Amino acid sequence: MYLKRLQDTREDKDLLQKQIAIILEITRQQYSLYESGKRMIPIDKLVKLANFYNTSTDYLLGLTDEIKPYPRKEKKDVWISKKTYRSIYICNKRLP
Repeated sequence: MYLKRLQDTREDKDLLQKQIAIILEITRQQYSLYESGKRMIPIDKLVKLANFYNTSTDYLLGLTDEIKPYPRKEKKDVWISKKTYRSIYICNKRLP
């Protein structure tokens, strides 16, 4: 299943596949397979992305066009480790 929403949402935030891969703690190649639909995205990764983008898994899966189709019971902040944050920072510094 091709998940165009994954790519569109990432691009709307001006992020690279490599940056999202760092957040998900996977390789860029693995993430690319999720976006292209060549590999199914695991539920835990999908939930992490939904929390990161502050949207719903339904939206990312293309099941709704509403970014926030229903209120959440409890908003959870997405926390990333200092190591992950540094990796993203270094990745951004290398961009032209």
